[in-house]
Amino acid sequence: MPPALPPGDPAPADGSLPDTAFDGAERRRFGFYVHVPFCTVRCGYCDFNTYTAAELGEGASRATYAETAIAEVRMARRVLGDLDRPVETVFFGGGTPTLLPPADLVAILGAIRDEFGLVDDVEVTTEANPDSVDLADLERLREGGFTRLSFGMQSHLPHVLEVLERTHDPRRVPTVVQWARQAGFEQVSLDLIYGTPGESMADWQASLAAVLACGPDHVSAYSLIVEEGTALARRVRRGEVPMTDDDDLADKYLVADAALQAAGLGWYEVSNWATERGQRCEHNMLYWSGDDWWGVGPGAHSHVGGVRWWNVKHPAAYAQRLAGGVSPALAREVLDEETRRVERVLLEVRLADGLALDVLDEVGRGAVADLVARDLVTVAGDRLVLTTEGRLLADAVVRDLV
Repeated sequence: MPPALPPGDPAPADGSLPDTAFDGAERRRFGFYVHVPFCTVRCGYCDFNTYTAAELGEGASRATYAETAIAEVRMARRVLGDLDRPVETVFFGGGTPTLLPPADLVAILGAIRDEFGLVDDVEVTTEANPDSVDLADLERLREGGFTRLSFGMQSHLPHVLEVLERTHDPRRVPTVVQWARQAGFEQVSLDLIYGTPGESMADWQASLAAVLACGPDHVSAYSLIVEEGTALARRVRRGEVPMTDDDDLADKYLVADAALQAAGLGWYEVSNWATERGQRCEHNMLYWSGDDWWGVGPGAHSHVGGVRWWNVKHPAAYAQRLAGGVSPALAREVLDEETRRVERVLLEVRLADGLALDVLDEVGRGAVADLVARDLVTVAGDRLVLTTEGRLLADAVVRDLV
C-alpha cells in the first residue's frame, strides 16, 4: 500500500500556482521567510523542524545550504513570473540562522534582492542565539543589508534555562545587544518564554528586569507550550517536572504586560510589544494580516493569494529535489473564501489595531454584545479590540466569533 499523503493535495512538481493566486496581488504585501534548520543542540521544549549535526545524515550540509536556498529563491521567481512584487520583509528563522557564516546569509538575501528587488525601507531580520554571534558577525550582517535582530534570551535565570535545555550564558545577552547597537542595528528584539516548570514569579520578574535593562526596541513573550514528542513532554510524563499551570501563565502575562508598558513598550499583538509603531515586526504583521510570503527551506510554509503549501521536512530531501529541478513543495491547499475569512478573524483579533467588524458573519456579529458585556472586547468605531482580559482568553473569544 502506498504511503498516505499528508493533509492537503499533492503539490505540482514545477511549483506552479493556480491563476487565482495572482488575483489582487498588487494590493498585498510580499515577503520571504528563510528557514535555517541547524542547531548545535536540540532544546528540550522545541518541536521546530531543526537538526543537529548528528541528526543530518548524508545528503545535507551546512556548507552548501546557502546555495540550495538560493536555488529555491530562483524557483520562486520562475513560479511568480513577471509579476512586479518588490519584497517588503525578509525573516531568517530556525533553528539558528547565525550558525551559517554571515556571508551565506548575506548571499541568500542578495539572491532575493537580485530576483525580486527590495523596497527602500525593507525590514530584514535574523534570529540569533546570544552565543552564536560576535561583534564582527553583526557588523558583516549590518553591512550586508540586515536591519533587525531577534535574540533568543528566553530567561535570565540559569536554572530556568537548564529546564529548557538552553545552553547560552544569560550574562552574555547585554553584551550582544551592545554589539548590535555598535554594529548599527536600530531594531533589536529580545524573546522570552514564561511558565517554565520551576520558574517562580520572582524569577520571571528578574527576567523582565534584565530585558528592560538592555533597552530593546521590541520584546516577544510567549507562554511555554509543552509539545508532544519533545524531551520536555517526556519529562512531564515521567513526573520529573510539573506540567504548566494556566493560572500561573495568566499571572505572568499580566506582570509582563504591566512591566513592559510601564517601560514604554506598547502591545501590538497578544505576545508582542514595541517602543513605537516603527519598531513592530513587520514580517509577522504580514502573517497576521493575511498577506503573501514565500517560505524557503525544509519544512517552510508559504502563502500566496489563498494558496498555502509546505516543503518537504528533511534537509537532504529538500536539497535533492532542488538539485533535480523539482519544487521542494510536498503538498498544498487552496483556501476557499470562508476559510480565509475565518483565518482573518483568528489572526487579526490578536492585533491591537483590532478586527474590522465587517469580517464577521451573522454568528460573529451576534456574539459581540456578550463579549463586550464580559469585558473581553471593546468596539472602537468599526473595529473590535481585545481588552487585557480578552488577551488572556483570545482563543475563547475567537471561538465565540466564528
